[in-house]
Parts: sequence; structure tokens; C-alpha cells
Amino acid sequence: MSENMRGSLFMILAMAAFSVEDMLFKSLTQALPTGQVLTLFGVFGTCTFAVLLFGSGQSIWHRGMIGRIMAVRSLCELAGRLFFALALALTPLSSASAILQATPLFVTLGAVLFLGQTVGWRRWVAMSVGFGGVLLILRPGLEGFQPESIFALLGTLGFAGRDLATRASAPALGDHHLGLVGFLVLFVAGLTLWMIDGRTAPMSAPELGTVGVVTIVGLFAYSALTKAMRKGDVAVIAPFRYTRLLFAIVLGIAVFGERPDLLTLIGGAVIVGTGIFTLVRQNAERAKR
Repeated sequence: MSENMRGSLFMILAMAAFSVEDMLFKSLTQALPTGQVLTLFGVFGTCTFAVLLFGSGQSIWHRGMIGRIMAVRSLCELAGRLFFALALALTPLSSASAILQATPLFVTLGAVLFLGQTVGWRRWVAMSVGFGGVLLILRPGLEGFQPESIFALLGTLGFAGRDLATRASAPALGDHHLGLVGFLVLFVAGLTLWMIDGRTAPMSAPELGTVGVVTIVGLFAYSALTKAMRKGDVAVIAPFRYTRLLFAIVLGIAVFGERPDLLTLIGGAVIVGTGIFTLVRQNAERAKR
């Protein structure tokens, strides 16, 4: 099996796992307050990464965890985690996941605005069309508009800001330290939402066990994604990131009885198509340098 094939399979596995993670999280929020679930998820993940760091002989604290860039990254991740969790809890899994696929488009736009990156007219057109796909799903001002869908858009903007800050930061932190910081931010996001909501619900043993399963699935997804990006040609492997939307649609239909309407499906297809085109153009421009 070629490295490109291995990388592609790991990417598909990662996207499937992320979709299962979203599905389990959404199922928990149907019975429990979102802030409570998010807080516990953050605690489980933080403890897991702390154990991984300790087991590998690394210090849990790293001076690279502080600094202006890491502060920006953490704030963006806080917004992304908080708003996307609300989107999963309040809107269909398929539509929230479809809007999330616009993250690479927002990252490209942010790189132009804040990092001085230049893009050609083709990518500008692709980004404009992709944002049109987001509007098809949101459909502001139309009958099918769901105000809660704005949470998915805000979460996507937060994740895009996190990715931009990661690009701008020095590679001082390893994967485990970044994972630790990410779950600490998740804990803060959940605790903030929990305090605002003010509700607490008793948890059964199966529900607590599901939080543990969500953590394990999330860690597997993160590990598979890391392996995918370290094998083969990124230009070949990265487009398989969009399989997450297919898994989300299938799980939304099978588990929650969702029926994505035509505009949502068209909007998702537009976002995925323009995202893949943007990745292809980006790699083609790099190859010319």
C-alpha cells in the first residue's frame, strides 16, 4: 500500500471518528445541559493528555503554553469549542457539520487579511462561491432560517482563528501539549456555559461512561489525523477531510432521524467543492515556487 493510500485511509478514519464524537456529544446534550457535558469532556481530555505526557517522561507544563500567540489561539479555540458545541446541541448534525467544512475557506481569507498571504483570482472566486454555500445552509431572511445555526458559523470562525494562530506560532509545543491546552480550553468553555445556564442534571453511569467514550473517540480521531498528515502527499490526502460531512449526514439520518433538505445538501456540496478547489490551487501555487 502506498503512503498516499495509507494517509488517505487514516484521514477517512479520523473524519469518521470526529463524526461519531459529534454524534455522541449531541446525544448527551439531549438529556443533559450542554455546559455540563462540555465541562466533563474537558476534564476527561485534560487528564488523559496529562497522563500521556507523564507517561512519555515529559513535563506537563511547558513555557510555550504562554505568550501572545498562544493567548490568541486559546481564545479562538474557546470560541470555536463553545459555539460549535451549542450548534451540535441545538441544530441538526448534518447542517452544523456542513457549515464547519467552510473552515479552510475562512483560514485562507484570514491568511490574506492578517498574514499577508496573496491568492489569485480563482481562489477569490472559489471563496466567494463557498461563502454562498454557507448562506444556502443558513438562508438568513428566508422561511427555513434557524437562528441557532449562527452558532455553527461562529464556531467555524473560532476554529479558523485557532488554525491561523497555530500557523503563526513557533513550533515550541508538541502534539500532546497542544492537546492538553485544547482540552483545558474546552473545560473553560464548558464551565462558562454551565455557569451561564445554571442547570445541573444528575448523570447515570451509562451517561458518564459515554463521556469517557467521547473522549477516547476524540483522541483516536486526533491520532489518526496526525498520522494522516505525516504520510504521503498532503495535496492528495487533505481533500479526504471533507468525508466528515458524508459521515455526519449518514449519522444524522440514522441516529437522529434528520432529513437534510435540498438547500442544505446543495450548500454542503458547494462548500466541499470550493474547499477542494482551494486546496488544489494552493498546492499548485506552492509547486511553482
